[in-house]
Amino acid sequence: MTQTVLLALDTSTEFCSVALVSASVDAAGQPTAEPRVWVRHEQTGAVSSTRLLPAIRELFAEAGLALADCHAIAFGSGPGSFTGLRTATGVAQGLAFGLNLPVVPIGTLLACAESARLRDPSTTRVLAALDARMDEIYWADYAWDDAQREWRTVQTASLDAPERLVLPDVPFTLAGNAAAAFGERLPAVAAAHSVDGQALPHALPLAYAALRAFHAGRTVAADQAAPEYVRDKVAQTTAERMADKAAKAVKAAHAAEQSAQRTPDDTSGQPSHDEARP
Repeated sequence: MTQTVLLALDTSTEFCSVALVSASVDAAGQPTAEPRVWVRHEQTGAVSSTRLLPAIRELFAEAGLALADCHAIAFGSGPGSFTGLRTATGVAQGLAFGLNLPVVPIGTLLACAESARLRDPSTTRVLAALDARMDEIYWADYAWDDAQREWRTVQTASLDAPERLVLPDVPFTLAGNAAAAFGERLPAVAAAHSVDGQALPHALPLAYAALRAFHAGRTVAADQAAPEYVRDKVAQTTAERMADKAAKAVKAAHAAEQSAQRTPDDTSGQPSHDEARP
């Protein structure tokens, strides 16, 4: 048995979520006794970045632990709010780099699956679906492998219209807020064995998933931690805006050059041939 202290962060939604877990775990990263946990989960809207570090300090003070006691730092890698994902990634990187600790990226949809199983231990198949705005959903499909004591990814995190979500061919739990957001437009609502709208991104289930990942060696160096955006179109739109801006700058420079080179036919005040053309 190994005593492991792990800090988990998630700011992928309107909540600032932080969990500190101290657990005796077996070789598979499974707690052998009830872990000690300290949690902050607060609805902060768009200002998670201002609350995250104070919440971390509060948890360590409550636990009587120091950052130096940590073995790893986990964060919700996405999908989710772009700004929120960058916040959690940056803080995890900064803390881990300073302490020379490994980082454990955990998908927010996997955290939903873990949450559903924590709430109902009989849950073995989860379709996790979150409202992605823009009339789309983030979704993924997970199956619990009882022999490995770990989730197996059936469908990686994807972005689709609600009607295009692919349903498992076995009884499943629908986790996340997509059911509340889309209702009957989401075929999984009617097909699901159960719907758990409270199984949302949260630092505590994320920490439990991260404990297993840490002991399985699924970690990255601090400088390799990165968000999982999933929605490529937003990045493309940014690139398109930059390309459009560059094209306009080139066009403006060309027009200025042409204007500088243009010479009037005479100095009598009459328009040049180019200016007189309709």
